[in-house]
Parts: sequence; C-alpha cells; structure tokens
Amino acid sequence: MNILPQVIGNMNKEEIRNFKLFINRTEKATERKDEILFDIIRKQFPDYDENKALKKLYDTDEKNALYRLKNRLFEDIGKSLTLHYYDSTDYNIILNSILLSRLFQSKGQAPTAYYYLNKAFRKASENEQLEWLDIIYGEFIKLSHETLEINPEEYIQKRKDNRSKLNKVQEIDDILAALIYRIKVSQNFAKQNTEILQLLQKTVNDFSKSREVKNSPVLRFKIYQSVSRILLQRQDYKSLEKYLLKTYGEFASEKLFNKSNHDIKLQMLTYLINSLFKNNKIDLSLAYAEKLKIAMNEFDELLYHKYLFYYYNSLVINYSVKNIDKAITILHEAKGNATIKKLPIYSVFVYLNLAVLNFDKKNFKESLKHLVKPTVEDAFKHLDEAWHLKLDVFELMIRYELSDLDYLEHKSVRVKKEYGALLKKVEYGRQKQMVMVIDQMVLSTGVKKDKQLLKQINVLLDGIMKDSSSDTDIINYSQWLQMKIS
Repeated sequence: MNILPQVIGNMNKEEIRNFKLFINRTEKATERKDEILFDIIRKQFPDYDENKALKKLYDTDEKNALYRLKNRLFEDIGKSLTLHYYDSTDYNIILNSILLSRLFQSKGQAPTAYYYLNKAFRKASENEQLEWLDIIYGEFIKLSHETLEINPEEYIQKRKDNRSKLNKVQEIDDILAALIYRIKVSQNFAKQNTEILQLLQKTVNDFSKSREVKNSPVLRFKIYQSVSRILLQRQDYKSLEKYLLKTYGEFASEKLFNKSNHDIKLQMLTYLINSLFKNNKIDLSLAYAEKLKIAMNEFDELLYHKYLFYYYNSLVINYSVKNIDKAITILHEAKGNATIKKLPIYSVFVYLNLAVLNFDKKNFKESLKHLVKPTVEDAFKHLDEAWHLKLDVFELMIRYELSDLDYLEHKSVRVKKEYGALLKKVEYGRQKQMVMVIDQMVLSTGVKKDKQLLKQINVLLDGIMKDSSSDTDIINYSQWLQMKIS
C-alpha cells in the first residue's frame, strides 16, 4: 500500500493550510517540487498516477529522484501534523512534555527537564492516566540521578501504588479484549445455541484470578458497553434482550447505579426497550419505557432533556404496531415540545415518522405534507446523501399512491441522475430496484397481470428478506409491494 497518497488525500483543510505554512516557513524558492507533488497527489486522489507526476516534475524516466522527493514530503507532512496537533489532546501534551524533558535531560539541563516532567505529571494526574503515570514516575527516578532536588524514594513508592491500580485496570482491559474477540469470532448466538452469558463468565474466569476484579463495577460496566455495542452491530436482538434483562436486573438489585453512571442506566433502558420491540414484545417494551420515564426524573432531571426524544421514540415505535392513532398523537405532542424544538434534527425525525404512519393509514396527502415539511430545516441539509436518497424513494411511493404520475416521472429521472453514483453501490441495490419497479408500475396497465413486473417485484422481495439492513429503509418496501401483488 502506498501510504503517501492516503495521508494526503485524507488531510482536512486546516491540516493542508498548516502544511503549506510549515514548508514555506523560510524564504520561498521560485519552485518547490515537494509542494507541486503534494498538490498533484491531492487533486488526483484516489487515482494518483506516479508516471504522470514524474513527467511533470522531472525530464527523465528515472524514478530515484521522485522517490527521494516522496520520502522528504512524507517526513515533512509528519512533522507538520505533529506540530499542528502538538497540544490538541491530553495524550499529546503528556507525550510531548516527556519528550522535551528527555531532551533537556540529555543536554544536562535538569531543572528544565524537571519542569516539563512536572507538566506531564499534572496533566496525567488530572484524569488518572495510570499508564502515563507509570512512565512519568520512572522518568522522575532517572532524573533523580542528576539532581538532589528529587527524592527517588517518594517516586518509587508512588510508582508501586500506581502499579497496583494499573495492574487491575490492565487485567480489566485484557478481559475486555479477549471477550470482544471471542464474541466477534462466534456466529449468531441464537443460531448456535451459544449462551452469551456463559461466554462472558468463561472469559472473565479465564483471564482473571482476582475476585476483586471479577466483581469490579468498572469491569462490569465496561463489559456491558462492549457487549451491547457488538450485539447491536450484529443486530442480534434476541441475545441482546436476554443479556440486558439479566444485566440491568443485577445492576439495579446490587444498587450499582448512581449519579455518576446515570447516563449508562438510561442508555441501558433505551437499548432494552428497542431490543424488546425488535423481538415483538410490545407490552414489555412499553413497560420499560415507563421505567425510562421514571429514571429520567432522577437526580433532579439530570439527563431528562437528553433522553426525552428517546422516550418519545420508544412510545412511537411500539404504538405504531399496537395503536397507530395513539402513535400519531404522541408524535404531535413531541412536535410541540420545547426540548424537541431546540434540536432541529429531532423535529426532522418527528415529521418523517408522521409521514410514515400516515402512509400506513393511507392518508397519502397528509403523509406527503409531513415528508416535505422538514426539507426547509437546516438540519435536513446535514443528513447524508443516503438518507436523501431513501426519502426521495419514499416520496416516489407516495406520488404513485396519489396518481401524481407527471411529477412522479420527473422525480424518478431526477433521482436516478442525482444519486447515480450511490445507486451503483451494492448497499443501495434495494433503492435502485424500487425506483425501477415504480417506473414499471407507472407504465403497467395492471400490476397483478404484468408477469415481467411481478417477476421484478418478487426478486426485490426475496432480496429484502435476505438483507437485514432493510431495517434502515425508513418505509417498509416489502409490506407495500406485497399489498400491490396480493
């Protein structure tokens, strides 16, 4: 892999600007080949052609000079990025302070070395960064050889105390790393009849001999966050439901929840509500939605506003199955809520849900009204291109139901042109097929009698059944198409 084009092609505007300032920090020559090469690679990325660059820069087919230039350019980019991000994070501040301390120690300037080492120590202590503290204490002990101002015994004891904490943290990290790997290499738990809870316990036992670590709330919360994230990514809602029910119950009964981890409690309830919904346990999901509402009021409504949208969403997804009119009423309530109004992106999703539910009720004019409404919001513009494509496909479906065929034909042409590159990608095959199917439905004199069209629809339906990512399609294509052919 040629690293240089990847580095240059992924630099942002600020990084590019700082690089240009860095290489031109001294008097500028009439022509800088490194800057020319940089611009060539940036403009051609990801299709950088080395032979074209060679012809532009040198009057020879010999590439050695170009290779030397590339190496120098690569080194200078690294230096400019290091300088640009010198103090951008605590990690960088600590690292660079230690490097400067070592530099001044090597120059025999112990007081200056001590100053930078203290700077690193203060920053590492702020967030109890134990691994850095272990290194820093070691540096203090080394520096004590150069000056009587440092008592090594003090730092030897601090390093021992720190290592005791560090060993426990590293033991937890070892368990998590092994656990995440074992989960990832396992197949779907439901299919394999592999119990995730058994896998968790076995991994903890395999990698920990300390009872304190095994029962550590820190470990248990970290395990929850890692496992839930993996199961969500795999869309293994059955395993997720079982795991969350047990884990939430244990955490609650052992009184592990408090103000400092209240966000995790609310997140856990939200995940549990969604997994129960996915497993069609509507009433139980609604019961946990009420628990979420109660928890949102805890600690003087500490995180009430952060989770209000998720509470409304938990009601809407369940009542969209149980009582669609009630779901619509809840959405109208959410639409008028001051907290929701403050975050335009929430309003966008409220309107989209209203569009979907009214479509399901065959209130197509109302559905179109709600679909169009959020397009004037600034937040709508920030939705990625894939979202815009899916929304436009949804609009094609509504226009078809309204028999707005002239507009539909115009819109279909625009969708294919505007999203041409996206529609070529495999992951948007459903959207591409839906547009083609709707085009044919417009031309057909009768969907149920059109054998070619029926074949096309059945191919799409088969694909939807096999593709779990169809959950992200905003509207249920399968349900709509089934109604057209049944």
